[in-house]
Amino acid sequence: MKITDATLADLPEILRIEQLGFTAEEAGTAEQYQDRLARLAGTFLVAKEKHKLVGFVVGAATQEPYVADWMFEHTPTNLPTGGHQLIYTIAIDPAYRGHGLGSRLLVALQERAQNAHRETLSLTSLERNVLFYLKNGFENHGVANSTHAGEVWFNLVKPLY
Repeated sequence: MKITDATLADLPEILRIEQLGFTAEEAGTAEQYQDRLARLAGTFLVAKEKHKLVGFVVGAATQEPYVADWMFEHTPTNLPTGGHQLIYTIAIDPAYRGHGLGSRLLVALQERAQNAHRETLSLTSLERNVLFYLKNGFENHGVANSTHAGEVWFNLVKPLY
């Protein structure tokens, strides 16, 4: 398994995995992912098994400690250092789930965040996935101020220092 920076050539597979993992209301669009690829160099990672893209993680480094709904429509530009590493999406091809790949992607992004002196990793999650993040060292900060896809989301935060 190799984890590297995402490129525009990865976009079709990113979108395929996104659509397999999320409802139409939750999923990002091709335009949103093109924007993320352009703006989030260094914080958009893909996992490949024998050159096949099997998972990804993406988010911006910002002053804001939590993911906000507006960020899904208007990708902020990464801070060069400091701030908080947000995660908008982590998604694994269903055929590769259950083998620790999600945890490996989180660690890879965490290492980049620590090298850039970020304070936290932060994301929003549906209740059914909260336990996964707790097992990966995140703390549940309660219900998020989000109406994304009309669902209830929780703020999960992992302190880095």
